[in-house]
Amino acid sequence: MKKTISVVLYIMVSGLALPVIAQNDNQTCRISLYVLGNAQDAGKPQIGQHQDPAWQDPSRAQPATALALYDKGKARTYLFDATPDIKAQLYALDQHTGKTGFALDGIFLTHAHIGHYLGLAQLGREAMGANAIPVYAMPKMRTFLRENGPWNLLVRLKNIVLIPLVDQQAVDLDGGIVVTPLLAPHRAEYTETVGFSIATKHKSAFYLPDIDRWDDWGAMGTTLEAMIAAHDLLFLDATFYSGNELPGRDMSKIPHPTITTTMARLEHLSAAQKNKVHFIHLNHSNPAHNHHSKAYKAIKTAGFNVAQTGDTHCLN
Repeated sequence: MKKTISVVLYIMVSGLALPVIAQNDNQTCRISLYVLGNAQDAGKPQIGQHQDPAWQDPSRAQPATALALYDKGKARTYLFDATPDIKAQLYALDQHTGKTGFALDGIFLTHAHIGHYLGLAQLGREAMGANAIPVYAMPKMRTFLRENGPWNLLVRLKNIVLIPLVDQQAVDLDGGIVVTPLLAPHRAEYTETVGFSIATKHKSAFYLPDIDRWDDWGAMGTTLEAMIAAHDLLFLDATFYSGNELPGRDMSKIPHPTITTTMARLEHLSAAQKNKVHFIHLNHSNPAHNHHSKAYKAIKTAGFNVAQTGDTHCLN
């Protein structure tokens, strides 16, 4: 079951109005996934892109991609990725869940590109001064955080506690929730990259905001089609729509499967299988941000979805 929040608030963060999800009225959903942002690492609008209408129209602004998992029965909250917009996103999450004050039971990190871990800095003594928040990370990611500032100070002061993850080894969060990391091919300047399978007794979701090529994943023993068959809901890399959005940039150095490529690959699937797919991690240049664009309409006509900040998905 999916519920889209009908009320969107805006708060100012560093001079930029970011959308904030409002509290929902769904009383039957015990375990939920919330979309806290759908933009590429640098958000929308992006630095230096002064022509972006999102500067003047807050409704077009989007925080960096992240999900939140909320277990209402046990009052536990987990983040998937810690973005540069984390303070707005945590505020939004509190408004949505109705919880008062900061409470976070863990953060799962996909990799060390800026949109996925820089938010950890807000947990340090210059800001929150958090106390031993569990941060679930793969081996290279843990080493990177332990050996490089300012992240190693978070570890030394025990603002965060690093929890090991192992490829394809499940983590039981209690309450019938299991999270499993799965390695994916993506630029590894600092760390490996993973996606996360998030499963309850009844439903499952898969979160993979970054990957280089679907065929490369197949070479590692995993196929996109198999993941779609195995999950009820998928949030998949949609950084670029068609690959010609950044004039003057060498796109081979920032490989991502375009939305058009992914849709063509999955064209043979049934309508029900296609409907599982929610494209996420849209670059500021991606025309699918605009619901009135030909790109967005093409995605919907083909039977796929674009994840929206404030979307709520029940995993009961």
